[in-house]
Amino acid sequence: MANHKSAEKRIRSNDTKRVRNRYQAKTTRNLLKELRTTKDKSKAEAMIPEVSAMLDRLAKKNVIHKNKAANLKSSIQKHVNGMK
Repeated sequence: MANHKSAEKRIRSNDTKRVRNRYQAKTTRNLLKELRTTKDKSKAEAMIPEVSAMLDRLAKKNVIHKNKAANLKSSIQKHVNGMK
């Protein structure tokens, strides 16, 4: 248990950030899954900027590593380019 006021505040702020990060990461994963499972190329192309922005935001806030974000963006772009 925390013995100082600053430690108690840090515990509260860490909890808040953890919940926000988990929500944003889960939302991004759901959008990635939706993009990968869609059959319509035009819909997938329209989703790419939104998903890319979310991945960049997560990488900027250190929720995911910047290289992971780059790899995911590359893989979804390849997926969409390969669609018919």
